[in-house]
Amino acid sequence: MNDDRPAPAPLEAAARLQNVFAAQSAAYAQNPYPSAQARKASLRQLKRQLLRYQDALAQAICTDFGFRSHAESKMLDVLSSTLEINHALSHLSRWMRPRRRRPELLFATNSLRVTYQPKGVVGVIVPWNFPVYLALGPLTAALAAGNRVMIKMAEVTPATNAVLRRMLAEVFAEDQVAVVGEELVNPNDFTALPFDHIVFTGSPAVGRVVMRTAADNLTPVTLELGGKSPALVARGYPVAEAARSIAHGKGTNAGQICVAPDYALVPRESVADFVAQAKASFIEMFGTDLAASPDYTAIVNDRQAARIDALLQDARAKGAQIEACAQPGPGRRMPLQIVTGLTPDMRLMQEEIFGPVLPVLPYDQLEDAVRHINAGPRPLALYCFSHDAALRDQVLKATHSGGVTLNDWGWQTINHDAPFGGVGNSGMGSYHGEEGFRELSHARTVFKRHRFFPIKLFHPPYGNWAQRLTLRFYLGRGGDPAVTPETPASRRVL
Repeated sequence: MNDDRPAPAPLEAAARLQNVFAAQSAAYAQNPYPSAQARKASLRQLKRQLLRYQDALAQAICTDFGFRSHAESKMLDVLSSTLEINHALSHLSRWMRPRRRRPELLFATNSLRVTYQPKGVVGVIVPWNFPVYLALGPLTAALAAGNRVMIKMAEVTPATNAVLRRMLAEVFAEDQVAVVGEELVNPNDFTALPFDHIVFTGSPAVGRVVMRTAADNLTPVTLELGGKSPALVARGYPVAEAARSIAHGKGTNAGQICVAPDYALVPRESVADFVAQAKASFIEMFGTDLAASPDYTAIVNDRQAARIDALLQDARAKGAQIEACAQPGPGRRMPLQIVTGLTPDMRLMQEEIFGPVLPVLPYDQLEDAVRHINAGPRPLALYCFSHDAALRDQVLKATHSGGVTLNDWGWQTINHDAPFGGVGNSGMGSYHGEEGFRELSHARTVFKRHRFFPIKLFHPPYGNWAQRLTLRFYLGRGGDPAVTPETPASRRVL
């Protein structure tokens, strides 16, 4: 299964895509329900390869970004993927077990259960910001559920794509797991395939395109999108502690994370202190000159760097104040930029930032902060910093988000016994853990009639004693005589 051949030429890519899909569909038809033993063997192979290739993957990611710390890549891409595989291996046998359900009293003595059937061929579309974790996380869920998997990598991570393709080809036949990437001339060729499920991680704008294309085949989709995830600092919470956590969220991977704190809501009287503490925390973690930092990630490419710079220029032109937390480094290493004096017409307040820029908004009353959060699309994450349990509960009940971390940021995403997913503009569906297994399985209801159950009593001709007793028991003696075809319920006088 070792495949050291180069990626196909662009003109061959679309044809190869069709061939791989056909091969996976045929292989699934031959083996539509892999055993728990076979699924676990696949997951163990995946884990062994991940551990073998960890250094090569970290170096490839560093190459694609221009610079990313190997330690950061191992912690956020390799370790997170390993934890997810470990969790699936520990719980897969239980997840696969059919679940008994209680039949209606009317059908007492019969059997009702739900079985979890593999869906078939799953397409996984991977973004560039965490190219290993966001490929192998969905792959883990799909293999645990017994599916075949085609992975579409981002075109801007060619080095990582090549390593991942080689790593997986050594242990998986292409009719089980296949990787495609930058060789595709038209990425829509991938989403246009009649997959049995698609998992997409990326922006809401592209998510709409994926969903629209998938609709032609009625392919179900799991969309993990982004949005403007707020960090709400409540009065009474230590400002320095909140500022450090939020600065860490914006400094990790240079803020190029779908669950990074997009902006901070801070009590008006604490804004100046918060800005100073966030800057001091950033310097403590990464230094004053990013040219000397071994830990700070570069913006992935010139296009992304230009986009972030345009956001800052727009804010500056409209009156915002911008505080750079360090000297920039070579290769697009942009320090955290803290922005105050914001107005709603600034692009920073309208677009997901996805970079090391932190708008800080003052608020007077907690209700004002909650109102601001609810005025925008529902975010992928929400962060609330407060030691007051009643206040936290108030915020949780009054807002919506895909997930939440209290008194920190981001850690909800790598606890694999809980689902990860968005809501509204930030996505639909979820994966990780048991929810990922369920998402990529078909929950199939199986009803078994007992041999001696008198089902003929419910057959025509209607009106026998059993039917009359059943209707009397469940529906009563009859409906309201005032409701007739001539007097619809919507026009009744009460």
